[in-house]
This record gives sequence, C-alpha cells and structure tokens, in this order.
Amino acid sequence: MSHKIAVIGGGSWATAIIKMLCNNVNGNEKIGWWIRHEETIDYIKKFRHNPRYLSSVELQLDHLELSTDIAATIRNHEIIIMAVPAAFLEDSLKGLTKDDFKNKIIFSAIKGIVPRPLLIVGEYFNQEFSVPYSHIGVITGPCHAEEVALEKLSYLTIASQSNNFAQFVADKISCRYIRASVSDDIYGTEISAVLKNVFAIASGICHGLGYGDNFQAVLIANSIQEISRFVKAVHPIDRDIKSSAYLGDLLVTAYSQFSRNRMFGAMIGKGYSVKMAQLEMEMIAEGYYAVKCIKEINSKYNVNMPITDAVYHILYERISPVIEIKLLTDKLS
Repeated sequence: MSHKIAVIGGGSWATAIIKMLCNNVNGNEKIGWWIRHEETIDYIKKFRHNPRYLSSVELQLDHLELSTDIAATIRNHEIIIMAVPAAFLEDSLKGLTKDDFKNKIIFSAIKGIVPRPLLIVGEYFNQEFSVPYSHIGVITGPCHAEEVALEKLSYLTIASQSNNFAQFVADKISCRYIRASVSDDIYGTEISAVLKNVFAIASGICHGLGYGDNFQAVLIANSIQEISRFVKAVHPIDRDIKSSAYLGDLLVTAYSQFSRNRMFGAMIGKGYSVKMAQLEMEMIAEGYYAVKCIKEINSKYNVNMPITDAVYHILYERISPVIEIKLLTDKLS
C-alpha cells in the first residue's frame, strides 16, 4: 500500500505529526502540509522551524510540500490528517465540497467536537462530506507534542475500521521514540480524547484552588468512570477502558506539565477569567469548547457526569470555582 499523506494545521500537534512522518519518508516522497498563514510558511522555509509552536523542532524541508491552499493540498494527497482545533474546523474547510473528499482517507488528530452540528470529527466528515466510516480514522495518545519534540518515548493508538489503513498510518509515524498500535474503536477513542481534556481542566482548577494529590487521585479515578459511562451510552461495544488509548490518555493530560487544558484550568482556579486565561496562554484549550458540546450531547443520553457538569458551571455559568468544586467533592467517592 502506498498513499500520499498530508497534514492540515499548523499548531503543536500538527508540527509533532510532521516530525514523526518525516522520519519514514522514502526517496523523493513528500509530506503535504497545509498552514493557514503565508508568513508562517515563509518563516519555516527560511529558518526550518515553526515560529510559534514546537520551535525547537528542526523541520526537514526536503520532505515537505507546504501550502496555504487547502483544496489543492487535499486534492493532491490520499490520506489527510486533520490537526486543527475542532472549534475552527468548519472555518478551515469553508468552500470545500463532498467532491473534494471523494475517495480520501481522513484521520482525525483533533481532540474536540465540531460545535455547530455537535459531532465528533469522524461523524462530521461522514455527514457533511459523505466520507464513509471505512475511510475514517483517529490518532490518539497518550502523547504530548512537546515530548515528541524532545524525542521522549511515546505511545500512540491509531484507530480505524480498516486495519490496513490504521496499520499504514501506524507504520508511517512509528520510529525510535514512537510506538504505535492499532484499534477499531473509532468512536470510543475519539470521544475519550475529547472528554480527557474536560477532566484535565477540572484537575487544573482543583490544583489552582489548592487541592492536593490525594484529592486529584480521587478526581481522576472518577473521571475514567465518567468516560466509561458516557462512551458506553454513545457507542456500546466491548472495550477495555483501562488501556492506554483511554486511561493512559486521561492520565497524561490530567497530570502533565505540558497539558494546556490543565494549565487553563489552573488559571481558572487561581481566579483568572476565561478570557484572561485564554489571552495569557495564547494556545487553544480544546476542553473549553468541548465541555459545552458534551453538555448539550448529554441532554440526549442523561449520563451521570458530575465532573463535566462542574466544569461547565464554572466556565459557562460563571459559578465560583470554590463553591462548585466544594459541591463536587460530595459527589465523588
């Protein structure tokens, strides 16, 4: 099997994926890379680094085909790895049609929900662009872009209903410091990746308020139960929620110094407003947008999700973190 691959997005995770893919380029093969701003591409071509994200990574320009033309990038490649924030996905794809995605294989490296239709990314491409589920996949952790940049040993899960597609992508990103395994659970891995950002915000809020490690352990133990309940309600199949794609991804996002969602939550816990925290970070905390979407989706399923509810109340209803987390502590065990 031989497919040309392109990455859509210019942030940290997109840059990390580019770094991984460039380790396995054969001959004159090039990786397509769509970046929104021409000045970013000009900087990369001149200095071989992304100016804003993972700037320590030296990019292999000989293996890259950079473009601001998203339609052309998608047209000229078979496997498209989406790595833009979910909240901005529709805007990035504006003007594209079902014909642009005909016979394309879409892998989502996005940990969020597309807000307007309230769909996970795989569902969005299926419903909006008629991409069959057999041509949709998910790239999930546990893995932080910053540790990929440092070439620290990391593990990824590549999920697709097509084992051939999943294994192809797994082989393309595997290298000395990346181990990639495959799964067929495109729903569970993607939903879990969305929810773990919400719980990382909860963990950060509690840290900002001064709660200690003992409480954090209880919070995260309850978080994986919340993931299990919600995923089971949305897509009930036999899965091991304790495996790395679910529990491992939650743990690294909730505890790591590199977790932007945890950082965002910690700022909220210390008294920052949502807007001030976003301005201070200069990065997207996917969990902020995801919690509102999950809250709306759960109105259909009515799953017991006290941690998700608490984060929503703090971020969107401006309930005091001190009061809301105190109420939450009585609901955990």
